[in-house]
Amino acid sequence: MLPLERLQAAQRLIADTLAPTPLLLDHTLSDRLGRRVWLKAELFQRTGSFKARGGLHWVRTASQEELAGGLGAVSAGNHALGLAWAAGQAGVPVTIVMPENASRFKVDGSRELGAEVILHGDINAAWERMHELVAERGLTLVHPYDDERIIAGQGTVGLEILEQAPEATAILCPVGGGGLIAGIGSAIAALRPELAVIGVEPTGAASMAEAWSQGRPARLAGVETCAKSLGAAIVGEYTYPMCRETVRALVQVDEAAIGRAMYHLFYQAKLMAEPGAAVGIAALLDGAVTLPPAGDVVVVITGGNMSREELEPFL
Repeated sequence: MLPLERLQAAQRLIADTLAPTPLLLDHTLSDRLGRRVWLKAELFQRTGSFKARGGLHWVRTASQEELAGGLGAVSAGNHALGLAWAAGQAGVPVTIVMPENASRFKVDGSRELGAEVILHGDINAAWERMHELVAERGLTLVHPYDDERIIAGQGTVGLEILEQAPEATAILCPVGGGGLIAGIGSAIAALRPELAVIGVEPTGAASMAEAWSQGRPARLAGVETCAKSLGAAIVGEYTYPMCRETVRALVQVDEAAIGRAMYHLFYQAKLMAEPGAAVGIAALLDGAVTLPPAGDVVVVITGGNMSREELEPFL
């Protein structure tokens, strides 16, 4: 896991630009479960997700040599938005390769922030194209999750939760490539190791569960889920061992459960979250997760970047 000092340094480095996000009480879910359920509202962060944290921390810790040729990244959307915004603060060009089925809302938003966006194949093909561009153009690759500087930036979410929820006994965190849960897990392990960190994945993109079963990161043959922000086909060489060391349990939720969670967030919690942000709520609504017997529960609501057309199927 990352040392606590590294997470705290990241928090200090980005604090002048990125404010802490609020912790909101989900009254309906709290009444249903008989305990307080808090929503860590990362959809209110700059660029609409937690990804701005890692992007800004990466850019601010980069060398001039790393920035000189421009940056490159592969993203389903939120990393693209966060990195494009962070690089824009430093006047650094960014090229993003996204899968062809990426959210148009995120594609257009990344372009508005100044990124060159290339749509190419599925997530595996997008990675192949980015590696070609790195070789052709001399770009510096900024991995969306498997980079210690990115993980440290995302870990600031965990530090905030510890400050905001002193009575929490469990944190439910969405898992895609594992950068967020690796950062949160590092913070919790250092400061409150008795607190249960639980990862939640879509059944159609359970790449961390696959890694746990194989004992190493292993690429999924395909990804099929409405939670596109969690559609990593393989977890990272950094994120896998960090997650294995600091995460108490992994659970999966299906598409129907994600749909019910979206409906709950929109109508009960009054939050327009995206599907990938709703998986923790899906796990609670479906009883898919075993919680500690008492104490508060924190659910990380990772982002809220979606168009009206993408939202409509869940209403």
